[in-house]
Amino acid sequence: MAINSDPHYSPIGVFDAGIGSYAVVEKLHQKYPKQDLIYLADRRSFPYGDKSFQQLFNATHSASNYLISQGCRCLVLASNAPSIVVISELKKHVSVPIFGIEPPLAKACKSSRHKKVVILGVNSMVSSNEFRSFIERERLRECDVYGINASPLVELVENFSFIKNPQITQNIVSEFIHHILNEHPKIDVMTLSSTHLPWLKPFFIKAAPHISFLDPADDLVLAIKPAMSDGAGTVKCIATASECYQIDDFNRALLSLNTGLAAELVVI
Repeated sequence: MAINSDPHYSPIGVFDAGIGSYAVVEKLHQKYPKQDLIYLADRRSFPYGDKSFQQLFNATHSASNYLISQGCRCLVLASNAPSIVVISELKKHVSVPIFGIEPPLAKACKSSRHKKVVILGVNSMVSSNEFRSFIERERLRECDVYGINASPLVELVENFSFIKNPQITQNIVSEFIHHILNEHPKIDVMTLSSTHLPWLKPFFIKAAPHISFLDPADDLVLAIKPAMSDGAGTVKCIATASECYQIDDFNRALLSLNTGLAAELVVI
């Protein structure tokens, strides 16, 4: 893909390994309709949730450099796991500003009546030392915070069960949430800290209507405002692929979500 020669074309690159991050692209496009975006789904690196620090760094560094080569003047790492685990190191190695997405923990603690909060995320995030440091830095002192591995729910979005099999999806989500509440009955706020999980928000609410489920993307959309510019409002979609995760499957996913996008295959 060649860099657009239009001097007014100043895109922001948004990337992740899965379809989940399209929700971030959509929110950015709705809030800033004149901002040009390049959306990279690095399917070759899916899933981020089971990767080590070095694997996450290598994948996100390669994606960042590719987007910069395409003229992006700012990047959004639209995945909670690497935003917590590797973004500090990544910022030292990229030449443009990079925004991450992370659990809105301070907001969750303030809004929790019982001061008991769950952060739902993938395993590579909730099991990391960086995540524990994040909790100690961001939580209110009197607030108890539990990191829960929600990696099993990611597949409900990736395989489109949440669209094709809503009742099965509801059963799985309900069982997952009820298991958490059996162990921590006073939980009243959860953060959906994988970009896949907000797609399941209606199922979470039905499973536990008394709980407030927070979407981290809402804070990101506000935080990135100073980096916005006026352009044509184009959204380009590109994707890598692997033997397991092919471009045709990803494009069918985009079609199922009524995105209006079709991904171009790239190698990074």
